[in-house]
Amino acid sequence: MPEKTLAEVPAALRELHEKGVAALQKNNLDYAVALFMQVLRQEPALYDARQALRAAQHKRVGTRGGGFLKRFIGSANTHTKGQLALRSNPLEALVIAEEALNEDPTNANAHQLLADAALACDLPRTALLSLEVAFKFAPGDRRLAEKLADASSRIGQRARAEKILRDLLATDPTDPHLNEKLKNLLANRTLAEGGYEQISSGTGSYRDILRDKEQAVVLEQEQRAVKDDDVAERIIRDYEARLATDGNNLKLLRDIAALYAGRREFARSREYYQRILDVGGVQDPMILKAIQESHLAELDDRLARLDPAAPDHAAREVAIRAERAVFLLEDTKRRAEANPTDLLVRYELGELYLRAGRVTEAIGELQKAQSNPNRRIPAMVLLAECFSRRNMNDLAARKLQEALREKLVFDDEKKELHYQLGCILEKLGRTPEAIDQFKIVYESDIGFRDVAAKIDAHYLAQG
Repeated sequence: MPEKTLAEVPAALRELHEKGVAALQKNNLDYAVALFMQVLRQEPALYDARQALRAAQHKRVGTRGGGFLKRFIGSANTHTKGQLALRSNPLEALVIAEEALNEDPTNANAHQLLADAALACDLPRTALLSLEVAFKFAPGDRRLAEKLADASSRIGQRARAEKILRDLLATDPTDPHLNEKLKNLLANRTLAEGGYEQISSGTGSYRDILRDKEQAVVLEQEQRAVKDDDVAERIIRDYEARLATDGNNLKLLRDIAALYAGRREFARSREYYQRILDVGGVQDPMILKAIQESHLAELDDRLARLDPAAPDHAAREVAIRAERAVFLLEDTKRRAEANPTDLLVRYELGELYLRAGRVTEAIGELQKAQSNPNRRIPAMVLLAECFSRRNMNDLAARKLQEALREKLVFDDEKKELHYQLGCILEKLGRTPEAIDQFKIVYESDIGFRDVAAKIDAHYLAQG
């Protein structure tokens, strides 16, 4: 169900929407909310009404006092009803989510439900509206970030989607699922920027964008799902032929680099990424990251190709892993020097320093990385680990307490914060306070780490 504009809905719905806008402008907020809900029940794809409803919800919440218990109970009911509806009728789940947001427009669970339902109904702009809010409350939630990337890509914000996926891969470069997503995104971006999207949507024709029959063959091959080496080779040859007359075309250079990477011709891939840097004249952080990932993928490929039966297998594996670790640290340092204000790279470098045991250098980088809102809490957690390694447990506890004050959503990341704070308080001899932290986790997730054993031991000691 594609999202619609006001011009695409019946006149009766447009009239209702206009009445809602007028009520919103006059601060008749209950009436505005009721009108927008009525419109969306009849036409869930009307994005203008969804935006207006969200504005009315936020404006109204400032005029209503109390109601915390009602909102709390409603939130629990929303989660149960919403998840059931999501499986069988996503349109109903949209309504349930909006009803919860009518009570509390900052309800993160309702926003997540609405986003999931909207994506199921092919309403990516609607999903993005809620994903932005949910991700603000849980910037460390990888599943939310992935959904944010999907929704951004589906509305044409591919550069943003690519950045989100690259940020996720920065913490786990070998994740096959995310690597596949990024590869598909780059392929789709190539098609879109080449003008090929119109064909798949049915709004254009081959004659609109192709000059000759040979290019038509290439295009059809690009759109195939089958990753055939011969097809990829023909696409590369076609692109390289175009470069002969347009050598500074950054899009072509990037596409060729990605195609070579897909063929696992890593050195050739890096050649073209380097040409992008040379032509652009700037140290583009995304291209530097792509070059790094190409090196890492090549090392991982060497690891995968080792013969387990070879007598020197273990020694060669250790050598390649050591080479990988040294390269990753040194190259991340180079990226940080090339873009000193890139706080995401600062975070990567701080984490690598910590894993290498270079705690003082890690502290310096992570203190800078705290200023990145998307890495603030993870940076604070690593800083706490740095302080703990240097036996500065009071500073570690203070940093974790600061992170807990800023972490609004109780998810796995917050459980980890409580757990780590409990461990630090144990080291400080503040056992009752440590147990309080473990209890917070135990009450919501008995299976988290060894928290059950810690709580059981505590009560056993109490007799």
